[in-house]
Amino acid sequence: MLAFNLRAEQAFDPKKHVEKILGQVGDGDFTVACWEPGQVSPNHCHPDASEIYFCFEGGGVMKTPDTTVEVKPGGFVVHPPGEVHEYTNGSERTLLFRVRYGGDKLSRHVDWPTNANWTQKPEDTAYFEKNPVG
Repeated sequence: MLAFNLRAEQAFDPKKHVEKILGQVGDGDFTVACWEPGQVSPNHCHPDASEIYFCFEGGGVMKTPDTTVEVKPGGFVVHPPGEVHEYTNGSERTLLFRVRYGGDKLSRHVDWPTNANWTQKPEDTAYFEKNPVG
């Protein structure tokens, strides 16, 4: 058995959201994800892993090419392998519990419009040329 306290594990950074892997079991890992107000993830997917976000406190908006949903405390979002998604945090600090499972946890990044310094890696460009979004 593994047991954790999300509040004790939280760590925030005003420059970027923090994802702290707490442990791994089999083909999965579990993470505490900490977001300051207004922080935005890159638009990305995990080609070989499902990803689940459970909102412990705070909240924001999760977007896919087809859907936008509000993320609130007590709610969770499931992304199947390869689903492109982006999270935008709301107006308060947010604490999410994340689980990834099913294979390689590698992220492929499409874009990151809110980060002017970001550039796409060549391997991500090649991935999305073979697997177009939408």
